[in-house]
Amino acid sequence: MPEMMKDKPEVLFVCVHNAGRSQMAAALLDHKAQGRVSVRSAGSTPADEINPVVVDAMAELGIDISKEFPKKLSDEVVRDSDVVVTMGCGDACPVFPGKRYLDWDLTDPSGKDIKEVRAIRDEISARIDELLASLTEVASWRSFSLVGFRSGFERRSACGAAPRATAPCCSSG
Repeated sequence: MPEMMKDKPEVLFVCVHNAGRSQMAAALLDHKAQGRVSVRSAGSTPADEINPVVVDAMAELGIDISKEFPKKLSDEVVRDSDVVVTMGCGDACPVFPGKRYLDWDLTDPSGKDIKEVRAIRDEISARIDELLASLTEVASWRSFSLVGFRSGFERRSACGAAPRATAPCCSSG
């Protein structure tokens, strides 16, 4: 049975305990994407609770993750994702064809004070901005279909109108 086209990309953040980095990343992307992206997080060996210093660092930004909890990584959640971002979990994450995999080398906030966790949070936030920009760029081109080529590829929207800007990958010259 063919896979149905998703209306928005699904991103999975994975770290070992799902108690710090992946929880911050998921909350930041969810907050910044404002519903344009489905977000999940999981851990290869989930902790019992989210790191309380991480909860405090996110609360400083007005993002409440106090009701979140560490979740176990499963093949199903990876299979359902379009983008999988790993953060120190190594080979524990299953690999499926057709997925975009990113490995972010980030310090584990476990045992760190609030100042150190803020720095980790801010680094994750900067990476989330880049990820969201790339997801938004891809999503904006999903509505266009390839209709032919002359000196390069010409893209047209579903209604037949040419886009206002040419995609960087398709510009000639």
